[in-house]
Amino acid sequence: MNALATNKVQSVFGTVSSALNYFRHDQIQLPSLAPALVYALVGAAVGTLLVQRMDPQVLAALIPALLILVALYLGLSPKIADTDSPPRLQPHAFGVVAGGGVGFYGGFFGPGMGSFAAAAFAGLRGYNMRRATGNAKPLVLVTNGVSVVLFAMSGQVLWKLALVMAAGQIIGARLGSGLVLRHGTRLIKPVIVGLTLAMAAKLLWESL
Repeated sequence: MNALATNKVQSVFGTVSSALNYFRHDQIQLPSLAPALVYALVGAAVGTLLVQRMDPQVLAALIPALLILVALYLGLSPKIADTDSPPRLQPHAFGVVAGGGVGFYGGFFGPGMGSFAAAAFAGLRGYNMRRATGNAKPLVLVTNGVSVVLFAMSGQVLWKLALVMAAGQIIGARLGSGLVLRHGTRLIKPVIVGLTLAMAAKLLWESL
């Protein structure tokens, strides 16, 4: 539980760094994002409280399969492009489905949360991959921020380790978001698909 809590703290710093970069380049639409942030906050609180009371291994067994499906979608879907497409869900419905779902998953477990959120924005809101990746950042930030507060209240965070890791996160997130903004889908697709499959493989290996 200490590892999960500490990882959330360093992730918050990295997400803030990249989110600010996307916001400066007008890739985050906060007004339409508001419902998703509200539901993510609620979902994250429920997930974080629940994970402290039960064994997350049940969910962990399902995640590799979900990550592989997300990687296939991101790699093969024509919606994953540098141009927007018509939305399938309006902001409020998207908030309930994606915001609440990503928030709960992020609070309860977390690996691949950014990939799930970006895929949701691309597939359900029709955002191009720059916008999808950018708008995923506030969702991830709210989710991890709520988790950090609740974990900190229960004394689960190893603060010295978290702050050292945060320094690296800030630098890496700033550089990574800059590359995404410059190169778009031709960079995002292989990187996100590769990282998502790598996380799936890691979780499968750990479950053996």
